[in-house]
Amino acid sequence: PKSDTDLNLNMATQATAMMQAQLEAAVLQTVATAERQVDEQLKRLDGMSKDELEEMEIVRARRLDQMKASAAKRQRGHGEYREIGGSGNEQEFFDAAKQSDKMVCHFYRESTERCTIMDSHLTKLAQMHPETRFVRINAEKSPFLAEKLRIIMLPTVALVLKGKVKDYIVGFDDMGGADDFDTEVLEWRIGTSGALDYTGALEGVPTGVEVKTTFIGRKGAASKRGTRAGWEDDSDDEFT
Repeated sequence: PKSDTDLNLNMATQATAMMQAQLEAAVLQTVATAERQVDEQLKRLDGMSKDELEEMEIVRARRLDQMKASAAKRQRGHGEYREIGGSGNEQEFFDAAKQSDKMVCHFYRESTERCTIMDSHLTKLAQMHPETRFVRINAEKSPFLAEKLRIIMLPTVALVLKGKVKDYIVGFDDMGGADDFDTEVLEWRIGTSGALDYTGALEGVPTGVEVKTTFIGRKGAASKRGTRAGWEDDSDDEFT
């Protein structure tokens, strides 16, 4: 009679053979499916006119160009939220602004809680909007840049288009003034300045949040910047 060891070996061999057979069947099925798809494509190509083939080639070339452009943007940091200006390298801000048509730059301070909240929203938006570069700069380590851009309250988000700062988001007032605003509200706010491709309606806040302040660059907003005395919202940290 066979020992328990022999029986176990036989069972293991049978199980291995069964798994191998299943794997081979799966591979054959995949190959067969791929062959059918190729055959169908060849049949469609055979039935296409010269003009249709040329149009297909144009579409293919356009898609290839789009893929190359997307890859180039990702190499420049698009699609993720990065820190720039490390070790006081403030020139990196200007270099980044020239490299990307659209850029969102968060001036932050590590000890400011609202800057941490802003970081979490911008991290999400960077992944949602690869057409825009999202970066952050430690304002305390970039005093020249902060003074040049008149950054006097944190968090401040600079919205840059074609190398020039078009708009600022100062504090949370534009998103309703509360700490628990939705990312979609910030997305809409950035979209009003054209710093990202916003697909919703720009006329009103998407979630019905009350906007308490006017936007920088619009009528009535100019007095909100320039001097420390002009700031009334003490819920945000002043940059000193």
